[in-house]
Amino acid sequence: MTARQSSNREAGRKIISQNRKARHDYSIVDTYEAGLVLTGTEVKSLRAGRASLVDGFATIRDGEVWLQGVHIPEYAQGTWTNHEPRRARKLLLHRGEIERLVGKTRESGLTLVPLALYFRDGKAKVEIALARGKRSYDKRQDLARRDAQREIAKAVGRRAKGND
Repeated sequence: MTARQSSNREAGRKIISQNRKARHDYSIVDTYEAGLVLTGTEVKSLRAGRASLVDGFATIRDGEVWLQGVHIPEYAQGTWTNHEPRRARKLLLHRGEIERLVGKTRESGLTLVPLALYFRDGKAKVEIALARGKRSYDKRQDLARRDAQREIAKAVGRRAKGND
């Protein structure tokens, strides 16, 4: 591959959308990277940096994983070929990963939530997490722990500066 060919290709990871609320509402057990089956106008809309993962979740039907509730708005320059914004989208995972996910979601009450939507080397990918829902007191404990850590960091910073 020549230098000119490699420069035309996108390299690295370009984040389109993240689901920050998922990390607050769920405790993450494991994460997986999956490809997405998309139409042309969906890819163009994603390249414009528009998507929302807030109401998204994944289900497993007939040995396939489907991403649902993710909103990819219609492409502005699209014509009659435009896509439906909240349609179910198939995720591309290895058979072994799907079987592992089936077992874990059935046995222990875990769910699949999307954490991030991004381009990796020019291909659209989604990071899905095997997650367990948090109770409200768990969320309060996490907030209290984060506040305590922030206070400790401030105190250490003041001490290091000599502003005790």
